[in-house]
This record gives sequence, C-alpha cells and structure tokens, in this order.
Amino acid sequence: MPKSSASHRLRLGRYDEPNRIYLLTANTLRRAPFFRGYMLGRLVADQFQSAQEQGLVDSLAWVVMPDHLHWLINLKQGSLRELMQKTKSLSARAVNLSAGRSGSIWQPGFHDHALRRDEDLVKMAWYVVANPLRAGLVKKLAQYPLWDAVWACR
Repeated sequence: MPKSSASHRLRLGRYDEPNRIYLLTANTLRRAPFFRGYMLGRLVADQFQSAQEQGLVDSLAWVVMPDHLHWLINLKQGSLRELMQKTKSLSARAVNLSAGRSGSIWQPGFHDHALRRDEDLVKMAWYVVANPLRAGLVKKLAQYPLWDAVWACR
C-alpha cells in the first residue's frame, strides 16, 4: 500500500476533543534509532514540555524510545494534527541541527487512541513509561532517562 494511503487512513475518523485524554504514538523514519542517545531524545522531550507551557496539553506521561515515542496527554486546545505536526517539525529541526544532518526523522502521520472514560489512566501511564522494560533496553525503569509521568510509576 502506498505511504500516502496508509497515512490518510490514520486520519480517518479522527476527532479532537478538548479535555480528552489521548495516547499519541509516532515512529521515526524507517524506524531508525535516532534516539539511542540521551541528548537527541531530550530534544523531543523538550517539545513535550513546550506544548505544556503553551497551554496546548497537560502532559501526563511520555517516553522517547530509540525509534518511536509515546505521549499521554490531556488535550487542552488545538487539534491533535497541529500538535503532532508542530512537535515533530520542531524536534526534527532541533535534532538535525544538533546532529549536523538534514532531512526527515519522522514517518508521516501518527497514531492516536482516545481513552475511554472507564480506562485506568495510571495503568495507561505505566504502559507508556514501561516501554524500555518491555523492549529489554533496561532492567529497571530508573536506568532509562527518557521518560516522565505525573504519577510515581513503580
């Protein structure tokens, strides 16, 4: 299937609702491990913080993996498309500048999951931040530097 068709399918049925909790996922281009190191991954996390400071989201939990990100948010204003476009664009610019490279670092599109009212938010946050454990990158979450949550996840 051509990339444009797959990217278009990701947008079908997307509805942005302020004060709704969403889990957002974006992959790097060809799943390249751009964020193996702390410094480049931190540039993505800086965009999460910036979106919160601008009042676009309440950032509840996030993790930057070597080849993708998960971001659990409460959408405050704007659309998911605008939020992710800005986050991916600004993080790509910062990564490229820092790494002395050019070009895309993100796959087109993103995945979103609107949490149902009855879904356990803390369990979803644990799912997000425990990604490095499930991937076998670390044995203890404290060993992985590129995550955060508003709850103490054990």
